[in-house]
Amino acid sequence: MIVGDTSLARRVVVTAALLALTQTATADGLRIATWNITNYYGGRISDIQTAVYGEFEGRSFAPDIIIAQEIMDLTAAQEMRDALNTATDSPGDWALQFVAGDVGYEGTTLFYRTGTCIYRGRLVIGGSGTPVPPRNPVRFTLWLQGYDFETAVLACYASHMKAGSTSTDQAERLTEARWIRDDAQTLADHYHFVLGADLNIQSSSEAAYQELIESQPNNDGRFFDPISTPGSWNNNCSYRFVHTQDPIGAGGMDDRYDQLLVSDNLIDDSGFEYAGDATQPYSTTTWNDPFHSYRAWGNDGTSCNTSLRTTGNTMVGATIAQALRNVATTGGHLPVFLDLLVPPKIDSDALLLFGAVPQDTVAESPLSVWNPGDTALWGPDGIADLDYTLAPSAGVTAPTGTFSHAVGDAANVHQIGIDTSTLGTFFGWVTIDSDSPEEPVRTVYIDGTVRPRGDMDCNGSVGFEDINPFVTALVDGQIAYDAQQPGCNYYLGDMTGDTPPSVGFEDINPFVDALLN
Repeated sequence: MIVGDTSLARRVVVTAALLALTQTATADGLRIATWNITNYYGGRISDIQTAVYGEFEGRSFAPDIIIAQEIMDLTAAQEMRDALNTATDSPGDWALQFVAGDVGYEGTTLFYRTGTCIYRGRLVIGGSGTPVPPRNPVRFTLWLQGYDFETAVLACYASHMKAGSTSTDQAERLTEARWIRDDAQTLADHYHFVLGADLNIQSSSEAAYQELIESQPNNDGRFFDPISTPGSWNNNCSYRFVHTQDPIGAGGMDDRYDQLLVSDNLIDDSGFEYAGDATQPYSTTTWNDPFHSYRAWGNDGTSCNTSLRTTGNTMVGATIAQALRNVATTGGHLPVFLDLLVPPKIDSDALLLFGAVPQDTVAESPLSVWNPGDTALWGPDGIADLDYTLAPSAGVTAPTGTFSHAVGDAANVHQIGIDTSTLGTFFGWVTIDSDSPEEPVRTVYIDGTVRPRGDMDCNGSVGFEDINPFVTALVDGQIAYDAQQPGCNYYLGDMTGDTPPSVGFEDINPFVDALLN
């Protein structure tokens, strides 16, 4: 249980989880990728299967979503889907959405696993412009399996921007970037969004890139680089660990064309979120950055300005590296992926029954709160921690601060108290405000009755009918009393207010006084 500001603590937890994730064959949570597979008309089946589901030292690509570029027609898209479904270790649940491109240009394809994602629709965005980009971006909308309707919505923007360095090329990229950001600004607050793209941008200073990531008067559609790595990427070996193009061509690995950019609510340390620390720049000394799940798959940082290293490749080994080269043919790209922690869920005791409590005593009852996320579907490290606060009604006390619960841990237990100064029925509640999208506000109701001390039969007053139950409590103890007076409270016989409460001979005189007065 973590109390107080949890942002630093959450980053520590995420970092530890990332170290574990990099050693596992498949990712926990939702893995999303972008991949310019390059002029794909079909074929390359074995290489695609090895690139996606091959395993090296416990690591595998194995995504849930692939935003693909240069899938040249529907038949090719179907062939790649079938390759994914028939690969060794594939779950076999891949589906696709193909959007045909303009004449002379390739289409955009979303490959997604139906076991983790529910497809909800697509929108080709953009319009007329001067100049007009040759390929309109597409927004695909997905829901997560196991969540109620629109509580875990992911908009996947797909783009393949115009290549080239002329002013016309840059203007076309800027137009497309504006279309993407303008559309993202229209999304409802519960949407999370990702851009998977071959940007064909060589520097973060280019106007198109700034249009996507810069602060503007309306920041609802703003994108962020989750690895916080701006710069002039082209032919700059300082960025060799994030280069994606070209693993086999004459120029070698020298550009960060392929990127995944994310919305601000995926890096806010709450709920549905990036598995990593977006405040940390990506490492310049190792591909296995412990602060990030983001990877240029296959790039171990040893191939700047040369073809992708195969023999001795420390990230994926020789077999997968060669498959990635074969898939790229000429002028190709490596896939880029990142992991998202899926949103937490919330559960708790639904009702706290205090029963009969003595007047002017400390009355507390434990409230359990936990995160019941589906680890069978998302893995033990793939579900975001549940963050929440407790807000009591009048007459109820609850701990203050922010609390956190990781799925699989023992439930958090909070002591909830009620005001016992006034006799009679007590009713109140505790509101749990959390970052669970399905139930951001949960109410736990509280019921009890405050009784006078000595009211051993719980009829609301102290009288001669209380003598026998008091004697039973005094002589025979709590078990006998509880059997005789079910639903009442043995400690109503504690007339002296002992700490801890007890019923003994010292309570006789005060009981007689209450009886006679």
